[in-house]
Amino acid sequence: MRILFCGDVVGRAGRRAIQDRLPALRRTLDVDIVIVNGENAAGGYGITAAICDEIFGAGADAITTGNHVWDQREIVAHFDVERRLLRPHNYPPGTPGSGAALIRGRDDRDVLVLHVMGRLYMDALDDPFAAVERELAACRLGETASAIVLDVHAEASSEKMALAHFVDGRVSLVVGTHTHVPTADAQILPGGTAYQTDAGMCGDYDSVIGMNKDMSVERFVRKMPTGRLEPAQGEATLCAVLVETDDRTGLARRIEPVRVGGRLAEQMPARATAAV
Repeated sequence: MRILFCGDVVGRAGRRAIQDRLPALRRTLDVDIVIVNGENAAGGYGITAAICDEIFGAGADAITTGNHVWDQREIVAHFDVERRLLRPHNYPPGTPGSGAALIRGRDDRDVLVLHVMGRLYMDALDDPFAAVERELAACRLGETASAIVLDVHAEASSEKMALAHFVDGRVSLVVGTHTHVPTADAQILPGGTAYQTDAGMCGDYDSVIGMNKDMSVERFVRKMPTGRLEPAQGEATLCAVLVETDDRTGLARRIEPVRVGGRLAEQMPARATAAV
């Protein structure tokens, strides 16, 4: 099975990259399922129902979020009707929505998409390790699900790495989101789980993590409020991770970063030859 995970979509530029690039990427890479982190898609702050439809229409099968999940108030009710939209699973019981869903991929194979948020330098949510452990006890790789993808939305790379080693051999892919910078540590852990600390973002890299660079720099220089930060609007780089799993075990056989468009150096899997 081939899984494509796209990093945080930031503003209109990131949405354009998804609309323009994802359909061709899905064909070129022969992808079975696509997961997109959309938590910054609505002007940099959260996501709306209309933007969810836009991302699904471009070829996504599931959308994860993060610490900006509730920024657009209208989205709260949408979690009750759109099971493919996930909020972090370690929110307290009774929070709308869920952070885990079995998503039907190509050839009718089910993929468990699991999404948690870290606690280091983030909101004090429930224990993400315990939340993941409960879900993996109920849904086992190679039995209930053909593959399992865990999106760890966290600030600290140490927390992301620790979670990856915690689930090594029980999950197909652990990928970090939130910091918006693609890391150079794509690897397969000893137990067979693919891992990358951060997928990067789908956004304009002539920016400060996707936001207008002049406003962001002014905040650091003057140490005074500058008003609401706005996303940069130049050409975006679509940053993603491609994972190929073993059909028998569900564990990873291959992981490769994907980068197309914008300012960052392009990176495509060696066997992908068609233009995107």
